[in-house]
Amino acid sequence: MKKYMVLCAGLCAAMAFTGCKSSESAYKKAYEKAKAQETAQVQPETTETNTNVVAPVVEAPVTEVRIVDNSDNVEVKTESVSLVNGSGLKNYSVVVGSFSVMANAEGLQQRLKGEGYDAQVVKNTDRNMYRVIATTFDSKGDAASSRNDLRAKFPDAWLLYNGR
Repeated sequence: MKKYMVLCAGLCAAMAFTGCKSSESAYKKAYEKAKAQETAQVQPETTETNTNVVAPVVEAPVTEVRIVDNSDNVEVKTESVSLVNGSGLKNYSVVVGSFSVMANAEGLQQRLKGEGYDAQVVKNTDRNMYRVIATTFDSKGDAASSRNDLRAKFPDAWLLYNGR
């Protein structure tokens, strides 16, 4: 029985080694195919004269497009406020600060007055907040333009419509 096992194992090993053996002709065919493809790619370049045409770069001036806010689309908050300190409000105002402590609001008001604004402090009694107004206008368009200018220094500036 042992002889049969050894004989079978030897036969299996022989078949395994002969089945994995690659033939030289397969390598030769693959080499010839690769050479044929390489020469096929090289030949058109040598027979034809390829000249690359490059279009000249033309520099064009950049035109500036300015987007102007349509004052009809500007968000306006309506609040009922009363004047605490200042010369008086018009219909639309630009609010640059909101404080729960009046001393903080007056500090910002003084800073704005030092910069040349007719700053005012108003109180929203519903929310118990003091609003610091930098500018006030009759028209919404003028107020929106002023708000856009003030956003350079006060990014959170917003429009208030005094709902008296």
